[in-house]
Amino acid sequence: MSDYAVINPATGETLRDYPTITDEELRQAIASASAAHEEWSRRVPVNERAALVARVAALHTERREQLAQIAVREMGKTLEQALGEVDFAAAIYQYYADNGEAFSADEPIELSDGTGSAFVRRASLGVLLGIMPWNFPYYQVARFAGPNVVNGNTILLKHAPQCPESAAAIAQIFDDAEAELGAHDSVYVNIFATNDQIATVIADPRVQGVSVTGSERAGSAVAELAGKHLKKVVLELGGSDPFILLSTDDLDAAVHDAVNARLDNNGQSCNAAKRFIIIDELYDAFAEKFTSAFTANQPADPMADSTQLGPLSSEAATERLTEQLERAQAQGATILASGEPDGNFFPPAVLADVTPQMDAFHEEFFGPVAALYRASSEEEAVRLANDTPFGLGSYVYTTDQEQALRVADAIDAGMVWINLVLGDAAELPFGGVKRSGTGREMGRLAMDEFVNKKLIRIA
Repeated sequence: MSDYAVINPATGETLRDYPTITDEELRQAIASASAAHEEWSRRVPVNERAALVARVAALHTERREQLAQIAVREMGKTLEQALGEVDFAAAIYQYYADNGEAFSADEPIELSDGTGSAFVRRASLGVLLGIMPWNFPYYQVARFAGPNVVNGNTILLKHAPQCPESAAAIAQIFDDAEAELGAHDSVYVNIFATNDQIATVIADPRVQGVSVTGSERAGSAVAELAGKHLKKVVLELGGSDPFILLSTDDLDAAVHDAVNARLDNNGQSCNAAKRFIIIDELYDAFAEKFTSAFTANQPADPMADSTQLGPLSSEAATERLTEQLERAQAQGATILASGEPDGNFFPPAVLADVTPQMDAFHEEFFGPVAALYRASSEEEAVRLANDTPFGLGSYVYTTDQEQALRVADAIDAGMVWINLVLGDAAELPFGGVKRSGTGREMGRLAMDEFVNKKLIRIA
């Protein structure tokens, strides 16, 4: 059996296997991506690369229904959210197509002494390796490939083993766009590679950088290899994002946002709100309303229009989340709500009374499990928010704007959302600190991760 297979998490049925790349095919893939960089990407002006990315955006839109249905089959995402993901991926590609030339412009430097001039010119590095996860099979690729193709880099893309159909569909989109516009046919190359083969790719001197979105374990392993071979690495890893409620004029609206922030992508989003830290005077009312609203979303057929919560992505994901919940209860956490999984359909669960002595206090729950914490003050809320190995995103709800910015400054996270959730956009940088990773994707900052910022000084 191949490492790459589509296994429908709603039914457990294996729909199709995809062959793993051979070592010879992998050598050819690296050589082709390198040739694409030398013969096309670094030679053509940025507007031609941007045109390629614009066509990729348009093809995502043209094929949105097909692409969305693939994501439902592969990882159980609801059809509505899958369509939204495809649309977001298209918007990201279009953002870099529209803005890439301006972002790539020479940056003049005012000289402190002497005559002449100086400027920074951004130049491509070469071949980049992307290692992408299963939970957002299109969006994750777009935010890596979009800016870097515009930069003039070429892409080797290893997708998650459970997402080969979406990986192949993305590769076909790039192939079609390349053919239509007369670009080199290996600007973007999909590789169904093993972990051992990926080590070979990272070691190859033609590969200049690696971007990983995934688990801490995967990020650590790849970063170790990249460091050994002196390769730049960007890491977007796990998260256990806090949702801090300090005051509100509309508790029902805050609860609604909290539920949406936890249920996004069936609860399997790195930057989903996972720990709900509620000021003491609002805690009891929030806990009652949140538990009721959260558990009203029971898992159902992901293809149905009304479904808000589909199955977990795999049997392994279900087994892990079940074990985590059972262990939390055994260690003394209070279970305010839960249910019995049916296959990979995992009912929402709510924890309370989680203490630092419990594993649940420091773990990431990747699925529809929420933990509630009571805070006596703003200071305690910030302390609880920061008492985690992660630092990806965070959410702050308050009617006091000065307090909002004060708390935002105090939180150890790469992103802070004030009085809103699910506000990601192509122009907004995404990334974290601590064990959530390094570097930024999306926005203008993504254009500077894998480029040579070359100083040119003229007498």
